[in-house]
Order: sequence, then structure tokens, then C-alpha cells
Amino acid sequence: MTFGLLAILPAILFAVGMARDRRRIGNAVWLGLTLMFLLLWALSSAAEEVVGVGVVVVLLLLALALPVALVVNGLFMVLREGRRLGNLLSLLTGFGILGLDAVFLIAAADEVGWIAVTSGALVVVVGYVGFLFGSLLLYAIIYGRTGRRSGFDAVIVLGSGLIGDRVPPLLASRLDRGAEIFRRSADRSPRLVVSGGQGRDELVSEAAAMRDYLVARTIPPEAILVEDAATTTEENLRLSLALLDPPTDRVAAVTNNFHVFRTAMVARSLRLPVDVIGSPTAFYFLPSAFLREFVAIMIRHRGAHVVACGLLVAAYLLLVLG
Repeated sequence: MTFGLLAILPAILFAVGMARDRRRIGNAVWLGLTLMFLLLWALSSAAEEVVGVGVVVVLLLLALALPVALVVNGLFMVLREGRRLGNLLSLLTGFGILGLDAVFLIAAADEVGWIAVTSGALVVVVGYVGFLFGSLLLYAIIYGRTGRRSGFDAVIVLGSGLIGDRVPPLLASRLDRGAEIFRRSADRSPRLVVSGGQGRDELVSEAAAMRDYLVARTIPPEAILVEDAATTTEENLRLSLALLDPPTDRVAAVTNNFHVFRTAMVARSLRLPVDVIGSPTAFYFLPSAFLREFVAIMIRHRGAHVVACGLLVAAYLLLVLG
């Protein structure tokens, strides 16, 4: 019963946060805490046999099935997408979890004690990071499936790289979704902004190739604005909005589903009136993509996370060493 009551406060804060601004990272934390307390309440109410079986199943999934699946996905990513660091994240994460498994097995046989204490502190840090990842992943899915889908005065499609002068599937998915939202908002005579500069290995700017792609799919050329200087998500949003004259409060930014929530966070930090909408992504690409987004979010708020981990580890050591 206690855990059920503890779930009420974060649930209220989550609902208030969603009503005030869906782009707050705090919403993900409150959602995670709510679900964690509800899970603990369910476990405390269940029979001991059920709890024991559930714990064993979860540990097996997290310690063995998850890392093996990540390693397999990582190998597939390398074969399909190349050996760039972003494509190696699921592979590295899988091996990292297997490494942690080995550390915990060594700690279980430790007679001295310091290995067990150190691995316990590591569990605290990993638990904190895992909680944040799960909370952000779940909230990113919720964010991507809620909110306005039509009635915009402008639609911004964020670039994601070309192959020479060709629009690859990842970017084509964004453009198709942008065109869909543009047509749904036809009663407001919207403008469609394509945003992206030219990379060193690209024959034209992303924006130019994006414009040609949309024109070939019956989007009126006069409705398309070209922003061809941006190299980051922040620049995509800021420079694209600067093109809109007169400005508007009903703006949609389109990116891939894995990138939606971080884009929304960037828009909020810049105080930009933007609703972010996601487009589909190939399933095999999602693990590495979500991990990359999570790393970027952690780096963006690294100070707060370092302090939180330090406090949790200090509390653990005081509890264990007394």
C-alpha cells in the first residue's frame, strides 16, 4: 500500500508537467518514478513465489537476453551502415552489460570484500543510468504519439545527410511525413521549410536535394523555403524559423521518431514555439539511434547526472560501510 501512495505524487507531477509543457525532461523522470512505485506496489502485493519467479525472469532478460540482442543488432548495424561510432553503440552496450555480468560473478565469490563493495557502487550507477534510459525511452514514445498532427502554418523538415546528391531512406521518411502534414494543413496555406547545409562528402546542400524530392512529389515549389546553412539541430530550428515572415506560433518540426524528444528539448531551451513530429525509422536502426540520443541528452545535462550519481554512491557507501 505504501508504494501505491508513493506513486501518487510523481503521477500528479507528470500530469501537471504534460499539461504545462510536454517538452520538459522532468516529465520523463516523473513518469519513470510513477511506474517504478507502481511496480514495487504490485510486487509487494504478490505472492512470494510469483515475485521470486518474476525477479529471476527479469534478471535473465537484463543480464543475458538483452546484451546478446544488442550485440547481434550491433553486428547487423556494422554490416548495413558501416563502422562509424554511432553505429557501434548497441554493440558496445551489449559487450558492456556482459562485462558487468562478469564483474558481478567475481564479486559474488569475493572473500576480501572490496570487490563486492565496488561492484555494488557500480550497480547503483548502472541502476541510475538504466532508470533514466528506460524513462526517457518510454516518454519519447509517448511524446511522439501525442500532440497536434495538423493545422500548422509552417512545417520544418530537418536534414539528416545525403548520399552524394541522393536522399537516403532516413531522410526520405522525414520528407514524406513533412509532406503529409503539409497537405493536412492545406486550409491554412502553410509554408514548408527544408533545412540542412552541405557536408564535405555531399555534392549539394541537403536543403536543395530535399526541395527537389518534395517538388517531384507534387509539393508546390512556391510553398517551399530553403534553409541551406544549418549543421546542427539547434541551427535547423533557429535558422528555419528566421525564414518565416511573418512568424507564426503554429510550427511543426519533422524528424525521425528516435530524434523527436531531444529535438523538442532543444526547441524548448531556445524558447521556440515548435511541435516536433516523428517519422518512421527502420527497426534495426532504432537501438543504436535511441542509445545515441540518450548519450546526447546525458551529455547535455552531465553536471546534474554527475552530482546525482555521486550522491547515490555516497549514500550506498554510508549504508554498507556504516
